[in-house]
Amino acid sequence: MRTERVTVSLPADLLAEAREAVTRGASTSLAAYIAEAMGARQMRERSLAVLADLYGGPPPPDELAQARRSLLPRAGV
Repeated sequence: MRTERVTVSLPADLLAEAREAVTRGASTSLAAYIAEAMGARQMRERSLAVLADLYGGPPPPDELAQARRSLLPRAGV
């Protein structure tokens, strides 16, 4: 995959968390961490677009809330 160098300004707290993820080995580099985050965001947006297409618009709030609840880990499990 071709890469490009860019310069961005990030909130200090987000940058600190990203650096910590690299330090603990959760990502190989700051660039990899940011690329992974951007990929996840793009996948989320594509998934929401598919849902909007299926529903003829954004998913109804109650169904979206139910889906979110089903994806969250349960307390005490």
